[in-house]
Amino acid sequence: MKCPFCGYENTRVIDSRPAENDNSIRRRRVCDECDKRFTTYEKIETIPLIVIKKDNNREAYDRTKIEAGVLRACHKRPVPASSITQLIDEVETEVFNYEDKEIPSDVIGELVMNKLKDLDAVAYVRFASVYREFKDINTFMDELKKVLN
Repeated sequence: MKCPFCGYENTRVIDSRPAENDNSIRRRRVCDECDKRFTTYEKIETIPLIVIKKDNNREAYDRTKIEAGVLRACHKRPVPASSITQLIDEVETEVFNYEDKEIPSDVIGELVMNKLKDLDAVAYVRFASVYREFKDINTFMDELKKVLN
């Protein structure tokens, strides 16, 4: 591992421990040249997952798209960052445990909505309004009634 501070090619691991619900390993390292310390994370490389979009196009799974949607839905809401990260991690775990290596985007959207419903009702409605492409106020009201019941 190359040192991010001085570029020296030799660093040592001084501490390792599981991170993110045992999905990765956190390693504390020290540079043999400049003695600075830094942290790295290791994740298991998985077979690429393909997402089937609404228009039947296929693209590689991208966690940042889920993060962006959830962050937009939770904008200016009293939702802790740790809860958002946990929600995204849970969705990602379910996505990677899906029996196929191709997953429809609507399955991912429903997973996110179900988890947002438990986290924050306003964030849920925001996400649903974009995801389900509400065309008018009546569709919006129908979704609000579901949340209120």
